[in-house]
Amino acid sequence: MAAETNRKPRRRLTVVSTLHYVRLVYRSVLFLLLTLQYVRFRLNQQVSLTDLMEQRPLLLTIAWIIFVVEMVLRFFPSRFESPGCQKQFAQNYIKSGSTDIVIEDNNAAILVALVWIVFNAVFGALHMTRILDDGIMILLCSAYSVCDMICILFFCPFQTWFLKNKCCSTCRIYNWDYAMMFTPLFFVQKTYTWSLLVLSIALLIRWELTFFRHPERFGERTNEYLRCRNCTEKLCAHKKQLSSLWKHIEEYTAKRIRFLKK
Repeated sequence: MAAETNRKPRRRLTVVSTLHYVRLVYRSVLFLLLTLQYVRFRLNQQVSLTDLMEQRPLLLTIAWIIFVVEMVLRFFPSRFESPGCQKQFAQNYIKSGSTDIVIEDNNAAILVALVWIVFNAVFGALHMTRILDDGIMILLCSAYSVCDMICILFFCPFQTWFLKNKCCSTCRIYNWDYAMMFTPLFFVQKTYTWSLLVLSIALLIRWELTFFRHPERFGERTNEYLRCRNCTEKLCAHKKQLSSLWKHIEEYTAKRIRFLKK
């Protein structure tokens, strides 16, 4: 009875976190479908992936609409979005009483931008030399979109290796995600690809302008909205649960290996 009493209650997924998992699922499905289309193109060698999608535009249209809607909604306050991207709006600025504006990961953000540009410039150079085609660049974007959700839900290399921020809510570059996701589309000269890229850059510019005009909204010291007690996402709790589950799996695996070696 005492063990049951001391056991911590499991947190249910919040609406915001659930939507993250929904995005992970349909972005993963989209990546698999695009990969199948690309393999088909490579086997037949008749038309390029972009031509193949334009001939049968259902998948292309659905994907374009989904990402456009996602980005347009980011321009407005929403209770169904993460605090990480919602902190830019005036209605989510809750004065803490402190005027000490500290954005600890601001300098690291510049490093992230440089690393990302150089990283994608390599793919761009390979594309311009025709080693990579438009199809690979589109697949790369789709892979980035899946990785974006993995960063939010499971592990973020930018947070761990560069920014060192507490969580997604305080992330300096949260709204860079779409611009980073669609970076490879710069090299795919199609109206539907460049429209996604332009909209993502507009979202990035809006974010940066708000940061430089109202940095107090982006810091936990000055904005109560970013403090744990006001978080509507509670994703850190689920990350801890996943980490605990993985630890149990490793312990069980090690135990089974020791048993089999006897």
